Amino acid sequence: MPIKLTKSAVVRDRATGKSKVEHDYIKCHSKEDLIEKYNTGNLKPKVKQKVKNELVRRGGVNFK
Repeated sequence: MPIKLTKSAVVRDRATGKSKVEHDYIKCHSKEDLIEKYNTGNLKPKVKQKVKNELVRRGGVNFK
């Protein structure tokens, strides 16, 4: 199952009245966006570790 960055949200379409669930998967964010989120410092440690793992998985960013 893909890793989520935030909780899933139920979004209601105002025109049709139908509801759908939107998921915020970490794999859908750009590398620059993830680096920016990691460096802001206002993430919980669990989420910060998820972002770090994704950046290491994609390569190009090395953490010591």
